[in-house]
Amino acid sequence: MTSNPHRVRFAPSPTGYLHVGGARTALYNWLYARKVGGAFLLRIEDTDRERSSEAHTKVILDGLTWLGLDWDEEIVFQGARLARHQELADRLVAEGKAYLHEGAVRFRMPDEELAWNDAVYGSISFQGRDIQDWVILRSDRTPTYNFSVVCDDVDMQITLVMRGEDHVSNTPKQIAVYRAMGKPAPGFAHLPMLHGQDGKKLSKRHGATAVGDYHDMGILPAAMRNFLALLGWNPGDERELFFEMNELVRAFSIERIQKTSAVFDMTKLEWMNGQYLGHEPLPSLTAMLVPHLASLGVDVAAYPVERVHACVASIRGRSRTTIELAQRVATRLDRRHIARDDAKAQQTVAKDVAGFRAALQSAHAHLAALPPDAWEAGRLESELRALAQARGVGAGAVMQPIRIAITGYAVSEPVNELLAAVGREESLERLAAAQAWNGSAQ
Repeated sequence: MTSNPHRVRFAPSPTGYLHVGGARTALYNWLYARKVGGAFLLRIEDTDRERSSEAHTKVILDGLTWLGLDWDEEIVFQGARLARHQELADRLVAEGKAYLHEGAVRFRMPDEELAWNDAVYGSISFQGRDIQDWVILRSDRTPTYNFSVVCDDVDMQITLVMRGEDHVSNTPKQIAVYRAMGKPAPGFAHLPMLHGQDGKKLSKRHGATAVGDYHDMGILPAAMRNFLALLGWNPGDERELFFEMNELVRAFSIERIQKTSAVFDMTKLEWMNGQYLGHEPLPSLTAMLVPHLASLGVDVAAYPVERVHACVASIRGRSRTTIELAQRVATRLDRRHIARDDAKAQQTVAKDVAGFRAALQSAHAHLAALPPDAWEAGRLESELRALAQARGVGAGAVMQPIRIAITGYAVSEPVNELLAAVGREESLERLAAAQAWNGSAQ
């Protein structure tokens, strides 16, 4: 272990998944360590043998890696340090700072002030006499949480403990143990809890709370990092998007962490993710979509890369997740994914089937007469508007039937861009085939 004046740790328990609150705590610790040139350490607190599992440990590590967080030094597994915890507890007993009681070892709380200057909340103080003596080793000689974390933080030379505010009540007990061991306590920074939009502590009732869930929902790691960073912290200006990792590191400071609970807003996360979808280079964004498209039965390799990129580019500005974007790209690449169950589209067609078919017939005839090199967005828009004028109808009376014929939906990107992305031959075939539809579900 190398000596470093700035050492922080993230210490999840492998009894469940990496949840959003824990992910934010990990991110803040990581940003702080990288900002001050310190070390970010990882400790797996696996002392609950019945509930801990290797599978949960893997999910936690995968979640941190997905977020782009790496750690320094080898991972510490708390369960492997049992003998060390027992040794330190027995030493306190020998020194009269702990005692045996009904087979367990209890810590003798000192009658003194236990205070610290919290990096987020400022001065916090407790009186030792107000806290009862408490168990540090159970009767089976296993350590309790408040004792084992102090033993580990001492040996790992942790200089700052940054964690959720639900640990504030644990801190005086831990400070007392540091003093009893003759060790300086680290600094403490307690982070406000995350709440749902109903004002209550974030939980499963608010939807997905595990980081892996958001990955599966099509959220990009960069967007999730950006979103988590701004949950209770701000960079000091109005910027809220497209932070590179090094920019977050430079901007981060504990002083700018707010003291009030932050609200986890899924709508805001999806909006932010949509912004990232629009910002991502086409090749890398397309690569992210490949597994989603494959699950929909669409083999990207079967299409010209130019067409795939055109479809992605045309619709990504209206998508919020990679799942949603993949579904829309599938519709534009493979006609098997044309919707016939969109209520608004069904209503539009069923209201005037003859008008729908007449619009498609005229659009097909007009567009089929265009030379292949005219099939580009600018020219297509002018041609469709000219067609509407010639028919004596508004542009929407031409555009909407085409949109429904090509995608099956009543909402899409501008129709000229849609036609350009889908391509000439495929678009004409869809316009011809849709003339047989009467608006009923198929």
